Amino acid sequence: MSGHFLPFEGGSPVPGKGVTMLRQSGLITAGLALALALPVAPAAAAPPGPTATGTGGAVSTVDATASRAAIDVLRKGGNAMDAAVAAAAMLGVTEPYVAALGGGGFLVYYDAKSGKVHTIDGRETAPKAMRPDAFVDPATGKAIPFDQAVTSGLSVGVPGTLAQWRAGLSRFGTRSLGSLLQPAIKVADGGFPVDQEFFDQTSLNATRFAKIPATAKLFLPGGAPPAVGSTFRNPDLAGTYRTLARRGTGWFYGGGLGDEIVKTVQEPPSGLRPGVMDPADLKAYTAPFRAPTRVGYHGLEVFGMAPPSSGGSTVGEALNVLERFPLSKSDPVQALHYYLEASKVAYADRAAYVGDVPGVPLKELLSDGYAAERACPIKPDTALTAPVAPGTPDGTYGCPSPAGSTAALPYEGPQTTHLVVSDKWGNVVAYTLTIEQFGGSGLTVPGRGFLLNNELTDFSFVPSATDPNSAAPGKRPRSSMAPTIVLRDGRPFLALGSPGGSTIITTVLQILLNRLHLGMSLPQAVAAPRATQRNTAVTLAEQGFLDLYGPALTAKGQKLDLFAGPPPSIGAATALEFLTGRRVQAVAEPVRRHGGTALVVRP
Repeated sequence: MSGHFLPFEGGSPVPGKGVTMLRQSGLITAGLALALALPVAPAAAAPPGPTATGTGGAVSTVDATASRAAIDVLRKGGNAMDAAVAAAAMLGVTEPYVAALGGGGFLVYYDAKSGKVHTIDGRETAPKAMRPDAFVDPATGKAIPFDQAVTSGLSVGVPGTLAQWRAGLSRFGTRSLGSLLQPAIKVADGGFPVDQEFFDQTSLNATRFAKIPATAKLFLPGGAPPAVGSTFRNPDLAGTYRTLARRGTGWFYGGGLGDEIVKTVQEPPSGLRPGVMDPADLKAYTAPFRAPTRVGYHGLEVFGMAPPSSGGSTVGEALNVLERFPLSKSDPVQALHYYLEASKVAYADRAAYVGDVPGVPLKELLSDGYAAERACPIKPDTALTAPVAPGTPDGTYGCPSPAGSTAALPYEGPQTTHLVVSDKWGNVVAYTLTIEQFGGSGLTVPGRGFLLNNELTDFSFVPSATDPNSAAPGKRPRSSMAPTIVLRDGRPFLALGSPGGSTIITTVLQILLNRLHLGMSLPQAVAAPRATQRNTAVTLAEQGFLDLYGPALTAKGQKLDLFAGPPPSIGAATALEFLTGRRVQAVAEPVRRHGGTALVVRP
C-alpha cells in the first residue's frame, strides 16, 4: 500500500503547513511555531527546551531536573539503562504523584551490541489473597464507588519499580543502583522549586490527602498545597534512597521497608478500605523479561510491550490495519479517518482478548490475515458505529459484516509519565512508569516519603468468566502503557511513548501517523493536536483537533466531542529520532502538562 515517509534525515522541522496547523490549533504559540520552523540553534546557546539535537546521547522527560540527571550520567560514561534509572529515581522526587517506588511500569530496551529489543515487565501484581470480587460490595452485588476503591489499601498492587530497576541494571547497566540514586538524594534533601504543575497536582488531591495524616504531613505543609515558587523538600525520601543504596533492594522485597508498606496497606486511616497484601507478596515479586511484540510496517519494525500491557498488541494491530489504506499528507482528514477506524477495531480486540491470562492470541491478533479481515468493513467515507464487536482471531479470515457491541471502556488512570534515553553506543530505552492516577492511592508510607499506587483499580470491578482483565491472586492488571521502539534496517529510527491511561495507545499511534505519513517532523508530530478513539460511541479530541478537522471528519460520520480531562490535554509524550551522522533528536511536549525537557550530551 502507499506510504508517505519523510526522509530518514527528517530531524529539522519542516516549515509551512505543519507549523501553520499547530499554530491554529492553539497548542503552540506564534513564537514556538517560529522556533519549530527555523533551523534548531545550538542547545548550548539556549536554555533547555522541548527539542534538542546532537550526539553522544540524548534524553527527554517531562521534568528538567530528571533530564539533567540522565544527561549527567551519560556524560560521565554511563549507558542508557543507567541514565533511565537515574531519571526515574529523580522523577520520584520531583514528580511524586506519577512516579515513585510505590508503583510500576514497562520498559523497552534496544541493545546495540546484539541488535535485539528486550522488554522488562515491572507491572504491579495483585496480592495472593485478592479475590475476583474484591471490588464488589457484598451488600449490593455491585461495584463499590470508584473513589472508595482508589483511596484505599485495597487498590494497592505489589510495587514493581524497584525490581524493574534491579533487573535492568543487572543485565544491561554499568553503574550501581546506589550511585544512580545520589542525584535524587541531593534534590530530595535540598529541595526543588514548586512549579504550577506540582501545585495543580497537589491541589487536585488536597481533599483526600488531608484525610491521610502521613500524606498530609508531607504534601500539605501548613495544611495547604505548597505555593508556586516555594521550595519543596522530601528528606524522608532522601533517607529511603540512602538506605536502599546501602542495603539493596532486599530491604524493599522481604525486608523492613516491605513490612512498613504492608502495614500501610493493611491499616489505612479510619474510613478507608484495607488491603490484603502481606510480606510474602513482596518477597515473591519478580520483574520478568518478556518477548516484545513486533509488527512490520512499511519496511519498519515496530516493537512494544506484550501482555499484561495491551500497548504493543493494540498499537501493532492498528498499524497492521492502517497499512491497508492510503495515508497521505495531501489528505490528512482521510488519514485521520482511517486512524480512528483502525483504533475502534483494535480496542475492541484489546478488551476481548488481552490481559494477564494464558492463551492471549498475540500471533493471530498481529497477523496480516487478521488485519485484512478487520480492515475489510472500514470504508473511506462512512464511520463504523462504535462500539464495534471484537473479531475472531482464529486463523480463518474473510470479510465479515460489521457488528455492534455493548462493551464499556474500563477506567484506567491517565496520570503516568514516560521517558526516553539513548547513549553514545546506540542503546535505547523507552520507559513508561506510574503509580496510576495523580497521587496513586493517596497512601504515603509513614516516614518514607513516597506514595503507593492504586493500580489494582485497573482490573474490571465486576468479575466475568470471559473477561481477561478480571482480578485474581498474583495477577497483573491490564495496562495501556506503550513504550515503543521503531527500527529501520535493523537500527533505531524512533523511540516514543506517553502517559494518558487508555489514551496512551492512540497517542503513540497518532504520533507515528503524523511523523510517517502526514509530513510532520518529530517535534511537530508530538505537538500536533490529538484525538482518541477507544471503541467508544464518541471520539474525544483536544480543541485544536476539533477546530482543524472536526467538520470534515463529522461529514464522514465520525462523532467527536471535547476531551475535558483532567488534565485537559491528551498525553504528554517524549520521543527520540535517530538521524544521520550519529545525531539524535530528542523531543518533549512544548505545552501539554507545562512542557517537558529534551537534552543531548553534545549539541
